[in-house]
Amino acid sequence: MANPVALLARAPEKAAAGLREFGRMCAMGIDVVLGMFRRPVQVREFIQQFWFIASVSITPAILVSIPFGAVISLQLGSLTSQIGAQQFNGAASVLAVVQQASPIVTTLIIAGAGGSAICADLGARSIREEIDAMEVLGVSPIHRLIVPRVQAAIGVSVLLNGLVSVVGVLGGYFFNVIVQGGTPGAYLASFNALAQLPDLVVSSIKAFIFGFLAGVVAAYRGLNPRGGPKGVGDVVNQSVVITFLLLFFVNTILTALYLQLVPAKGT
Repeated sequence: MANPVALLARAPEKAAAGLREFGRMCAMGIDVVLGMFRRPVQVREFIQQFWFIASVSITPAILVSIPFGAVISLQLGSLTSQIGAQQFNGAASVLAVVQQASPIVTTLIIAGAGGSAICADLGARSIREEIDAMEVLGVSPIHRLIVPRVQAAIGVSVLLNGLVSVVGVLGGYFFNVIVQGGTPGAYLASFNALAQLPDLVVSSIKAFIFGFLAGVVAAYRGLNPRGGPKGVGDVVNQSVVITFLLLFFVNTILTALYLQLVPAKGT
């Protein structure tokens, strides 16, 4: 059994190591942003990664967005019935799906499917010393490998966010109208009365930022495996967990800023 005193003594050291890792990841994120404006543009690598991430993410995202929209619609439908505000069920359901559920679901799928594959690929290259060989030859791994992967994650995330929004809204509409016996006209009218264009814009901005975070975290952990092949599996798990934690933290900040800066429709 570990000595509690020894664990407490090592706590500051572990915290400092964690901060150093976070600082290195932020530095790599800055390098990735700068690398997006460097030439030559890795068009072929971008297309290959975009197609791969999209192919492994579209079906799971659709399958997940349907129950997400259904649960939100059913829960809000029950709540609005209790307080006598059934006429606003459509607006509440659609806004919840578009503003919150859609970018979150999209990023969870991107991180779990595409991000884990990116991390595993870069981790395998690292333990085979391919990354070191590229650096010796004067080829930047950031520009050659990581930038197109992050760009692909961003592009798929933004496009998939729109698809998830549509599927989630249709799922919520079906369960509200068919299962709960709601009125189609009231559902659509309430959405038109409360929804506004900035709701869709902030959803796309969230998807853009979340896709960037998923790509950078996966790439950073993939470039820093420890312990050989087993270490590759460990960093894949770590990349998914870290992305999830950052996702919810950043989503809270963006949502708070949006609610403060953009007034609700009708106020």
